[in-house]
Amino acid sequence: MSLGNPYKAQNTPPQVVIVGGGCGGIETARALRDTPVQVILLDRVNHYLFQALLYQVAGGMLDAGDIAFPIREVLQKQKNVFVAQAEVTGVDKEKRCVYVSRRKHPVYYDYLILATGAQGSYFGHDEWAKFAPGLKTLRDGISLRSKILRAFERAELQENPESRPELFTFVLVGAGPTGCEMAGALAEMVRHTLKSDFRRFDPGLTRIILVDAAPRVLPSFSPDLSEKACIRLEKMGVEVRLGHAIEEIDAEGVIIGGERIRSLNVLWMAGVKASPAGQWLGVETDRAGRVKVAPDLTVPGYPEIFVVGDTALVIGKDGKPLPGVAQVAMQGGGYAGRTISGRVTGQSPLPPFKYFDKGNLATIGRNYAILESGKLKLAGFMANLVWALIHIYFLLQKEDRFVVFFKWAFNYITQRRSSRIIEEPVMCGNTLDDTKEK
Repeated sequence: MSLGNPYKAQNTPPQVVIVGGGCGGIETARALRDTPVQVILLDRVNHYLFQALLYQVAGGMLDAGDIAFPIREVLQKQKNVFVAQAEVTGVDKEKRCVYVSRRKHPVYYDYLILATGAQGSYFGHDEWAKFAPGLKTLRDGISLRSKILRAFERAELQENPESRPELFTFVLVGAGPTGCEMAGALAEMVRHTLKSDFRRFDPGLTRIILVDAAPRVLPSFSPDLSEKACIRLEKMGVEVRLGHAIEEIDAEGVIIGGERIRSLNVLWMAGVKASPAGQWLGVETDRAGRVKVAPDLTVPGYPEIFVVGDTALVIGKDGKPLPGVAQVAMQGGGYAGRTISGRVTGQSPLPPFKYFDKGNLATIGRNYAILESGKLKLAGFMANLVWALIHIYFLLQKEDRFVVFFKWAFNYITQRRSSRIIEEPVMCGNTLDDTKEK
C-alpha cells in the first residue's frame, strides 16, 4: 500500500481510497473483492455501526457490541483491503490525495469514494446540543441509555418524587422513524420493565412527549400508516404534539407553541446534515450539505471521485432526492465498487445508478410495526415479524444475529431489558500517527 508516495511503480495496482466504514463504504470494499486494486479504508472509529438499531442500545434492549462490529474483522478475509483508524480533514482533487489528522503526509488515490454519512443538525441552533443530546453514534447510544436510567435513579432519591416531574418528563424532538421508535421503546421500558424496580418512585408516572413541526408522525409513510402509528403511540402513553416547532431549548426544558414544558430529559431525534465532504471537495451542495453527483455517483468533472449514501444528493425516478437510509447507501456503495471494477478490468460502463426501493419499515414497541413496499401496506404483529427478520439479516456478523434474536425473544417473553448498566464511554484518539517522521 502506498499511503504517502505519489510516485508508484508502474506495475502497482490502482489505489482506491474509501472514506467511511458505514454501509456505503463497506459495500464498496466488498464489491472490489475480486478486482486487482489496493483498497484503503479510512474511518475515524474502528467499528461499523448498524445505526437502525441504535435506539435499542439507548433503550437498554441491546448492548453496544450487538450492533457494532470491528471493521477489520468484517473485512479480514479480503486481502486487498487495508483498514486504518484515521480522521480525514480534507481532499485535494488536483493532487488526488486526502489529508488525515495526526499524519504528516497525505494519502494518495486513483479512485476516491466518500461515504462519510450524516451528522445531527439543530437547524441553526447549535446551542441546543448541550441540552438535547442526539442519537447518531455508538457513543450517543450509550450516553443516552445512561441519561435515561440516571433520570429514574434521581427520581428515586426524592422524598416526594411527584413534586419533581421534570426529572421524569422526557421530550423527544422529531417524529421520524428514530423518534417514534425511541418513544415506543421508552414507553415500554417505564410501563413494563421498570414497574417493580423502584420503591419510592413509580415509573408509571413518567411523561413522554413526542414533538414535531410536521402535521403527522412518520411523514415518509402513507397517511393511513402514519395515523395507525400515531394511535399506537398514544395507546402506549406517549403524548404526540404535532404542527408546532420547538421555539427554545435550555437547561429547564423546552418551549413549544408558547408553552413551557419543564424537563431535564430533552432528546434530539430530528434533523441531519451531511458530513463536511462537500466542503472538502469545494463543489456544489444542497442546503443539507449533500454533494450534487452525476448519474453515475461521481463528482461532475472528476470521474475518479464517487460520493455515496447520506453524503450524496441523488435524484430518484420520482424527481425527489433519495432518502438517507441504509438501503440507499448500500446500493450506492455496491454500484461505485462495480463501476471502478469495470473500469479497471476494461469492461463496458454501467448504466446510471438506479435505486431499488425495497420498502419502508418502522417499529413501535415490541410487537407492532408498520411496513410499506409499493402497494403493500402492513401494520401490526406481521409487520413487526418482517421488521425483525430483515434487521437480523442485515447484521454483518452471523454470531450477532443469534445473540440479537435471543435477546429480542427474551425481551418479548419477559418484557425485561438485558442492558441497563449506567456507564460513560471513553473514546480514544486516532491511530495512524506518524507526526514524528523526519
